[in-house]
Amino acid sequence: MADKSDVTLPLSISAGIHIGVIIILALGIDFSHKPEPMQQVSAPAVKAVMVDQQKVANQVEKLKQEKRDAERREQERQAELERKAQEAKQAREREQAQIKKLEQERKQQEIETQKANEAAKLAQVKQQQEKEKAVKAEADRKLKEQERKVAEDAAQKAAEKRKVEEAAAAKAETDRKQKEAEAKAKAEKAKADAEAKAKAEAKAKADAKAKADAEAKARAQQEQEMADALAAEQAALSQTMNKQMQSEVGKYQAMIKSTIQRNLVVDESMRGKTCTVSVRLANDGFVISSQTKGGDPNVCRAAKAAILKAGKLPVSPDPAVYNLMKEINLIVEPTF
Repeated sequence: MADKSDVTLPLSISAGIHIGVIIILALGIDFSHKPEPMQQVSAPAVKAVMVDQQKVANQVEKLKQEKRDAERREQERQAELERKAQEAKQAREREQAQIKKLEQERKQQEIETQKANEAAKLAQVKQQQEKEKAVKAEADRKLKEQERKVAEDAAQKAAEKRKVEEAAAAKAETDRKQKEAEAKAKAEKAKADAEAKAKAEAKAKADAKAKADAEAKARAQQEQEMADALAAEQAALSQTMNKQMQSEVGKYQAMIKSTIQRNLVVDESMRGKTCTVSVRLANDGFVISSQTKGGDPNVCRAAKAAILKAGKLPVSPDPAVYNLMKEINLIVEPTF
């Protein structure tokens, strides 16, 4: 009976210690302080208790190590989540910076286009003024040239008349006896001279009219050439503006593709495959409708989901550019 009691007592003590340790761990009580002195027991019981306490201490240390490992893993998980959140924030900031840069470039291009248009208009007005001055100067020169020729003709005729009168006077002075005959002859000559003068004046008037007609024709031809040059300049300016608008459309199409790619959920089965999508946009970029025109079904479904998720896509505030891109066809190709 004594031997049985010696064995039963240590076992009871060990079981009580195990239960106490479990309760302490459950309540979070620090087990590091020394326990109160226990009632003295026999040597075998003390030995059993010491062995069991070592097992309990090992178990406690194992539980503490597992808790520390769990805390370490949780810290690592939180650090990974923070890192991914920071990367997403940086990606959003880069995207916003890119959009801001593109908007600044668009505004700068609008300013440069406006300056170019104003410079072209000023050059056109200046060229028109210079052409008008040239036409007026040419007309003045021709008029002065005509007046000079008329004055020279009049002077020549006056000189000829003076010579005729001098000759007639000299002849009348030397041939007074033949005055009547000479008077008759002079009258006939005067009549002939008058007829010749009338013919000469008529010819001069006809020449002047022909010259004026030629000058009017030349002026009309110059005006037509100026009109043709102005039309060519307008056509060149229109072509330049069309190129700029196409460049603006291409830029916004690239931004739209980039927005769709950011929202596109891809898998390995989509590699190397595409889908053509037709999108109708409101003037504020709101997606009115989207339809697939052909391609891989998985890519098409992902593309429509990405467009629906975006809700609004980048569009130009310029009405002319918006009219060119309010209905666009895009080829969506997943990137890996």
